[in-house]
Amino acid sequence: MKADTRPVSPHLQIYAFRLHMAMSISHRITGVALIAGTALLMYWLWAAASGPDAYAHAAALIGSPLGKLLLAGWSFALFYHVCNGIRHLFWDAGKLFEIHEIRGSGIVVLIASIALTALAWGVGMMH
Repeated sequence: MKADTRPVSPHLQIYAFRLHMAMSISHRITGVALIAGTALLMYWLWAAASGPDAYAHAAALIGSPLGKLLLAGWSFALFYHVCNGIRHLFWDAGKLFEIHEIRGSGIVVLIASIALTALAWGVGMMH
């Protein structure tokens, strides 16, 4: 068989981009974001153990608008990754494989992630 006559694997030009595709990619991205957020948490813990000067620097960094934005993104990544992981557990059990269930569970994951992030930040701001 000549190289130019071999079949080509389907690609994004063939498949329509759907919610479940975006959520699969987002699940991987939030996994990486959790690593970065954990590094920030480890820095904060190191600073707390290193004395008042180091802690003051870490608290200023994390308390800055950029730090709060990073923490908000990290908390959303955490809740999204957990909610989507629970969705994957249902799939592992052979549940929620109908097209309408895949789309519906994806929407539930997105809404739950946003709601849990807002709840956590709301409770955190009260204290």
